[in-house]
Amino acid sequence: MAHMSTHTHHDDEDPACAVAHGTASPAAGSAGERTLVAVFASPVAGYLLRYGADLGFRGLLLEPDQARAAGAAITGFPVATAVPDDLDDSADVVITDHHRSELGPVLRDALGTKARWIGVMGNPRHVGPHVAALTGLGVPDAEIARVHRPIGLNIGSRTPPEIAIAALAGLLADRNGRPGGFEFQAAARRLARRARSGKH
Repeated sequence: MAHMSTHTHHDDEDPACAVAHGTASPAAGSAGERTLVAVFASPVAGYLLRYGADLGFRGLLLEPDQARAAGAAITGFPVATAVPDDLDDSADVVITDHHRSELGPVLRDALGTKARWIGVMGNPRHVGPHVAALTGLGVPDAEIARVHRPIGLNIGSRTPPEIAIAALAGLLADRNGRPGGFEFQAAARRLARRARSGKH
């Protein structure tokens, strides 16, 4: 009969490890205030808001189309039809559909707020349509350059849940000043080489 292995390291050496093992709780306010604005009612937006709530984000769906906004009320998250002008540096704005005609105006208005991060989903092999849309609205190049595209970690995501996970992982990496990806594997290999060589 298989038994779960016993951890031999000390949780107090890494607070995150202790939290993962259930022997400690996250420090109150450790994540800070987080707001996630998912733009346009789409399958990806639904997963972003649901998964984001588990990560401590206060979710908001932005849907400028009145009919779609009414239908999106069933998600259980607040729905706005215009960019809130009080977005601050706790807010991350994610455009989930770059084909919508409202793309330019929504991004222009988002750039006019104090939002911490603004990004547009899309294929990195093509020029983002937001560039032309914002240029046509007279938005300066320096402001357009603030819009991130592509977004998220490259995990080969294809389904709406996978795309949402990749996007949220990228947001967390950016918030925590980390590169994302498999940097831990490289660090582990370096430590293993040092251990074999007897260096400390």
